[in-house]
Amino acid sequence: MTTKNPPHAIEYANERFIVCGAKKMRCGFTTGSAAAMASKAAVHFLLTGERLKTVQIMTPKRLFARADVIYPPITQSEPNRFRCGIVKDAGDDPDATDGCTIFATVELIAGENGVAVAIDGAKGVGRVTKSGLDQAVGNAAINSVPRKMIENEIRSECKTYGFSGKAIVTIDIPNGEEIAKKTFNAQLGIIGGLSVIGTTGIVEPMSEKALVDALEAEIKVIAAESPSPRSIIVTPGEYGLSFLSAFAPQLTQIPVVKCSNFIGSALDLIAAQGFSHVLISGHAGKFVKLAGGIFSTHSRTADCRLELLAAHAALSGAHRETVAAIMDCATVDAALSVLDCACEVQTETVLQSLLTKIEDHLDRRISGAFKWTFLMFTNVRGILCHSKNLFDFINEMPF
Repeated sequence: MTTKNPPHAIEYANERFIVCGAKKMRCGFTTGSAAAMASKAAVHFLLTGERLKTVQIMTPKRLFARADVIYPPITQSEPNRFRCGIVKDAGDDPDATDGCTIFATVELIAGENGVAVAIDGAKGVGRVTKSGLDQAVGNAAINSVPRKMIENEIRSECKTYGFSGKAIVTIDIPNGEEIAKKTFNAQLGIIGGLSVIGTTGIVEPMSEKALVDALEAEIKVIAAESPSPRSIIVTPGEYGLSFLSAFAPQLTQIPVVKCSNFIGSALDLIAAQGFSHVLISGHAGKFVKLAGGIFSTHSRTADCRLELLAAHAALSGAHRETVAAIMDCATVDAALSVLDCACEVQTETVLQSLLTKIEDHLDRRISGAFKWTFLMFTNVRGILCHSKNLFDFINEMPF
């Protein structure tokens, strides 16, 4: 018996394309989908004796995922135990796990009263060592959605072929520990290998959701490890981290989340986790955009740094020639140099105008969920502006 292809109209996740900017990019399937497909192929063999050439499953996104099945070269002689694998296909997404083989070993123990499924991880699958993640401390880092996908495929095959008893599923990834060094697993407290993850079953290239999901996991871990009241620092990246370390060394005792371009999402997630004190600090190249109420700061979404600087310069009394010169600049630092040379307006006045608007937007976004302060800088100039309460706030932050 072979697996029949679904009707032509049904779409496969790893044959779907989306447009990212000017590029048409292919989607893929998650490690969770790969583990579920490997599990299905293994239990299918145990129940039928047939080695499927390809296997397919329905993902939570309601798209099929399909892949060729990999069988180990050594003949497996145990009648109730079998192992096979699926090569992870991330499509055109720059995923560290793309191309790795995810194996599932299924052992069937006949019994009565339905089917019980037990799932664990082996070599190359990480173990959870910190609370706040999807799985409890000590569990294999196989998240709840992939576990449900694996269980559903096992139960479906068992029902089809009339098996009752226990199915023990063990997921392994031969080079998972090495690949995990390219991920954030160690920072999250997932040790010894990769996570088997995915809430939709598919990978969308350059997916913002995947990045925000990773950010959420990091914030949850920090919250779980921090006694109440909790402090946290939000900064887009290494620039902000390095600057703060030099500016106030005592802040190195406060947990830091690097939010990249997802400033608004980070603040929302922090509010949901009950933090009490938040220091928001970053380079003006991103944070000037907050004056326009822009909380997703990738240039693909909005690059209005110069327009905002020009508008606040005009509001502060800059002449048309100064405003036009700002608009011709390539960087925030260059625009500030234009202001330095303008006789009719003070650079500090423009920065204070920006700060007022930034704080207005932050106030609305945070909406009283926690106490906060704000600091904006550039590498060339150092601190450009900050909230009036900055220094008192730092002293008040619970360490």
